Amino acid sequence: MKIFVTGSSGFVGRRVTQMAHAQGWDVLTHGRTANHVQQPSIVCSLGADTDWSPVLDGVDCVVHCAARVHQMHESPEEAQHGYHDANVLGTLNLARQAAKAGVKRLVFISSIKVNGEWTTAGRPFLPTLDRKPEDSYSISKYQAEVGLWQLADDTGLEVVVIRPPLVYGPGVKANFLAMMNWVEKAIPLPFGGITAQRSLVYLDNLADLIITCCTHQAATGRTFLVSDDHDITISQLLRLLAKVMNVPSRLVPIPPQFLLWGLSLFGKRAVGQRLCYPLQLDICATKETLGWAPPVSLEDGLKQTVLAYQQQKEQQ
Repeated sequence: MKIFVTGSSGFVGRRVTQMAHAQGWDVLTHGRTANHVQQPSIVCSLGADTDWSPVLDGVDCVVHCAARVHQMHESPEEAQHGYHDANVLGTLNLARQAAKAGVKRLVFISSIKVNGEWTTAGRPFLPTLDRKPEDSYSISKYQAEVGLWQLADDTGLEVVVIRPPLVYGPGVKANFLAMMNWVEKAIPLPFGGITAQRSLVYLDNLADLIITCCTHQAATGRTFLVSDDHDITISQLLRLLAKVMNVPSRLVPIPPQFLLWGLSLFGKRAVGQRLCYPLQLDICATKETLGWAPPVSLEDGLKQTVLAYQQQKEQQ
């Protein structure tokens, strides 16, 4: 099996590359600069004019992890153009060239943000959409999905879409890393009253599903949601992290409505909504269609994440 992984220096792409190598697959990699990949097969940006031909010959499946995720120091209009150029035009350019080169399948790593930022109680997200997304990043992912389905109809390229929620694991950064820093320092946190359930996915669980979708016959033409299949509240997550770190958990039980109100005063309403509102994924269709289940439990995933975090701290 020969696959090409875009964004192979990133959090998800790197792990997919490692696990595919471990299974004996021939893996070609991609990075934005020569410093971004250990064994670069191609070094380029993700754009409408990128030439992918040097790495597509003989490839069975493209795993498209590369994307523009963060807004830089730019205006909303500039960010919208940046997301569209990379995530929509860049993705469809890659897919067209893959189809032309005879690649059989493309696995596209989208985002649960295509479904929305939160769910209502008792109504987890499904692969079908109740409404179109609204922010620039999720719009770009949605438009890429739509374009890929059209291209699949036109060319016969087998397309698979995966929409993950927050991904955590060894080497995780951003908000999850900040959260571990808070827990390790035993800082009192005002999240003890939050009862909203959220779905997360451990890095190895996501990578395992991606690799499964590279070859599984039933994956073609489907959109899959993925999680650890164990939803958890923010307060439960913080307590579990504290337990694994062997530090006291200091959670203040502030009612969610007051927490949301306070964050809104500081212009952080969106942050408050992500903390206080549920975000749950129904992965029954994923499990039933593919005969797949997350190989790593949430608790074991958190243990591995904390272990890597502590080892990194010791090396600093």
